[in-house]
This record gives sequence, structure tokens and C-alpha cells, in this order.
Amino acid sequence: MIRYAIADRSVTSADYARWVAEGVDFVQLRDKTMEAGALAAKAREMLAALGSTKMLVNGRADVAAATGAAGVHLTAKPDELTPAQVRRVFSLAERSEPVISVSCHTLAEVERARDAEVDLILFGPVFEKRVEGEVVLEGVGIDRLRLACQAADGVALLALGGVTALNMDLCLKAGATGIAGIRFFG
Repeated sequence: MIRYAIADRSVTSADYARWVAEGVDFVQLRDKTMEAGALAAKAREMLAALGSTKMLVNGRADVAAATGAAGVHLTAKPDELTPAQVRRVFSLAERSEPVISVSCHTLAEVERARDAEVDLILFGPVFEKRVEGEVVLEGVGIDRLRLACQAADGVALLALGGVTALNMDLCLKAGATGIAGIRFFG
């Protein structure tokens, strides 16, 4: 099972140590408000502590390539960076092939991500999406997750949104390769 933690600027060295001890495979540094310099500094701090856990930077191929992060997380929005553009940035920076994850909310987005040859698809919200403790989006459910896993057709698909220790097995039985989350690893 792939374990993928999503973190912002508030994470601490204690969080990094816990994630490494728990065997988290990927940590996504997600903070859309930080300027490039501050984001790069936070990325370097995290990388120094994460050891073999791979770090992806949300939406910033330039920061990821400059800091030595393993790759980039993208959204499926049409006006965002594409996986091809991220690969080009890493190539120009003479970095190794990046790990690319994409968040998807529909089957069509899953198919586009699959066709773009991403490494990981984060699909959700499966159960719900919360912001500051409030449910802001109902989940799509296990049946939709199962269809998304089928549409991913061999690309690792991680369940995202409201996943807990109690419902995690439902996601895995539906075909998810792993779990992604903020609260799950919080």
C-alpha cells in the first residue's frame, strides 16, 4: 500500500520523523500562498529530514527541480502545468525523471492523467472533503472509486478525502493502490 501525506508550512520535524517511522512513501508539500524562496526553504528543510521518503512540491516544478525534490503534484485543471511541462523543466535542470502525481475528481480526469503517463493519481473526495473541520464537499463513494481504479488502468490510484483507519480497507478492496490525505497522516 502506498502512503502519501499532504503537508503545509505548519508541519514540524516531529511530523517528518513520525512519517518516516510510519513508512510514508510520499510527502506532498502543499502551500499555495508561499513565495518561491520560502517554499524552497521549507522544501529543503523537509528533504533533509525525510530520508528515503520522496517529496513532491505542489504545482511548482521550478522549486521541485531546484531543491532536489522527487517530483511535482498537479491538479487536473486545464490551465495548470501539464506532466509534459514538468518533465521538460526537470530535463532542462538536468534532473532525473520526476515523479508526477495528479489530483482527479472525475473519471474523465483520471483518463487524461493516465494518458499523460503520470505516476500517481489521487482520486477523491471518496468520503468527504473538510476545510477547517467543516464538510465542504460530499464524497463520491466507493463505487465511483472502483470505477476510477478501473479507468486508471495500471496507474497507481490513491484514495483521498475522508479516509480513516476504519474505512481504509474499503478503498483498498475497491482497487486503490494506497491512501493519500492530510488528516489521515496528521
